[in-house]
Amino acid sequence: MTDLINVAIVGSGIIGGNHADAILRHPRLRIVALVDAVDTANAALAARIDPPPSCHRTLGDALAAEQVDLVAICTPSGLHVEAAEQTLRAGAHLLVEKPLDVSLPKARAFAKVAQEAENRGLVCAVVSQHRFDPAMVAVQRAVREGRLGRLTSAVVSMPWWRDQAYYDSADWRGTWEFDGGGAVANQGIHLVDQMLALLGPPVEVTARTARIAHERIEVEDLAVATLRFAGGALAVLHASTSAHPGLPVRLQVHGTRGSAVLHDDQLEYFSCVGSGETATDLVGAGDVYGAPKPADGFVLGHLRQYQDLVEAIDERRLPGVRVADGLLALATVRAVYVAATLGRPVLFDQVLDGVHDDVRPAVTDVIKEEQA
Repeated sequence: MTDLINVAIVGSGIIGGNHADAILRHPRLRIVALVDAVDTANAALAARIDPPPSCHRTLGDALAAEQVDLVAICTPSGLHVEAAEQTLRAGAHLLVEKPLDVSLPKARAFAKVAQEAENRGLVCAVVSQHRFDPAMVAVQRAVREGRLGRLTSAVVSMPWWRDQAYYDSADWRGTWEFDGGGAVANQGIHLVDQMLALLGPPVEVTARTARIAHERIEVEDLAVATLRFAGGALAVLHASTSAHPGLPVRLQVHGTRGSAVLHDDQLEYFSCVGSGETATDLVGAGDVYGAPKPADGFVLGHLRQYQDLVEAIDERRLPGVRVADGLLALATVRAVYVAATLGRPVLFDQVLDGVHDDVRPAVTDVIKEEQA
């Protein structure tokens, strides 16, 4: 198909700008509207787009003014579901930034709305652009084909750094209401999603969280969890924004017949019994760990997901990352927070089904303990 797909971007901040950069590179996509309550944010982003889109303060105004086929929601996390529901009621396809929302009950209810929209032929996707990295695609294919044997363990680490100025830059950063959490919910959810793509949903989660290097935030800047999966596989999840100066993410997956290591979104290691394959056999030279990464790599990741979205619309199929996937990732994050707050293991299905919806996350505040 060659028809243009008209896109409205909701949220004209940094992430909205990255979406715009990706959309502008796709020959089938055209930005027709920007939505942001801050007029200057709309104006600044519109100035980068040719031809310039119309600018609106509400999504309703944009939908009334333009023929919109696809809405990309790039607002603070706590505002996702409302805009997503409005999008689907208008009959437009949907791409919503991660996480699906900060509230698991809201996300759970919205997943049912999205399922009904899928049944009507709408494409509903959640951003998880690293699922489309060539290295991740290669490892997921190897797991799906059974080349690593029965999966036995995984180690997932995000040793990142965010300075105090990052959290002070906006009132919503570092809050439960709009950020939905800290290192796990905001940054680490990409790795959580990749882990689930390889191992499936967990059965049980144990965790500890802490606020160890930042002030004036409600959420954690450090979390460590252990997860048990069906079949007995175990995983360790480490997510931090308190690891100066910040190091690349790393995901190791191990099985009875082989292992694979993703490092900084590239393939560092691959081996499986009887094949003789190595990392260089599975991906191009540019996707082997240590190869120079393009300066526009962040845009390319989103562009790959937009390509999947366009193909899903054309082929009337489900997208690579559905709302159901986003719900599982959010529920896993929530399970980490619930387990850390209760100080004991929790069953994932109980978290997913709402048994622990009344648990208000609590984080060990190391800074205050030291000052006391």
